[in-house]
Amino acid sequence: MREVDLSSGEWKLMNQLWQNAPRTITQLVADLADDTGWSKHTVITMLNRLEAKGAVRHEEGGRAKEYYPAVEKAGVALRETESLLDRIYGGSLGLLVNAFVEQKGISETERAQLLKILEEAPGEKGE
Repeated sequence: MREVDLSSGEWKLMNQLWQNAPRTITQLVADLADDTGWSKHTVITMLNRLEAKGAVRHEEGGRAKEYYPAVEKAGVALRETESLLDRIYGGSLGLLVNAFVEQKGISETERAQLLKILEEAPGEKGE
């Protein structure tokens, strides 16, 4: 799996591709219009940047290029999460969860989900 870092704008475009690939430039402009208001030129620039990063690929279609994601969302999301955890919380998952709980609280449903995840989680590698 390629390591790809995405900006917030690139996440928006990639989410469209992950949900609806393949997409043409015209379709992506329409898909993103309400959320971003990006012009065709902006979408082309973003696609070129994403292709250079190895996150997107294209195929020649009938009348227009068709764009596809070249990386899986789960892998990119995991890398982003690990990066956030390292940058802000020194790699401590406990501090991250604590910060969220202190700021937003936690519902009984979320508490049950977290407990289930923890109960089913394997130990550290090598344990």
